[in-house]
Amino acid sequence: MYQDTISTQPVIAAERFTLRPLRRSDAGLIALYSADKRVAEGTRAIPHPLPPGTAENFIARAQAEDRVEDVWALDGSAHGLAELLGVVSLTHLEGDQSEVGYWIGPGFWNTGMASQAVAALIAANPHNSRTLFAEVFQDDPASARVLTNCGFDYLGDAESWSLARGRHVPTWTYLRKM
Repeated sequence: MYQDTISTQPVIAAERFTLRPLRRSDAGLIALYSADKRVAEGTRAIPHPLPPGTAENFIARAQAEDRVEDVWALDGSAHGLAELLGVVSLTHLEGDQSEVGYWIGPGFWNTGMASQAVAALIAANPHNSRTLFAEVFQDDPASARVLTNCGFDYLGDAESWSLARGRHVPTWTYLRKM
């Protein structure tokens, strides 16, 4: 596990939004989107139903000095879109490796937002990673396309616990050399 304090997260420009660190004011939209069963079941860590305070706790962890995960909001407000379209994250792993995670609000699905967010994160490479990993549930081929569109290669099958589903779910694991 990564032990050092993580430096301040950069703001990263993308074509239709800006990736910026989370703020407390994001709690309402995070709660709205992540309370959607389809969003929760697409992640490992979002419970369903969403308990009160979950979004606020998520933001507090994302802002903590000793965090191992950097989380960015996809902020479309400068482009006439919502202030929060979804989130993308990088979690420090051993060595020069990080894991990419993301979810997009359902109203923005199938618009290329996730691919654009992951591509912007890869281009910026704020963790100076040599290798990026990601996994998606096998019943979510759209998320797998996001990764392959961004240059990730299929590594293998596995399974991961889904809090919302209350069970292990088959996954596809991907790797991208930087």
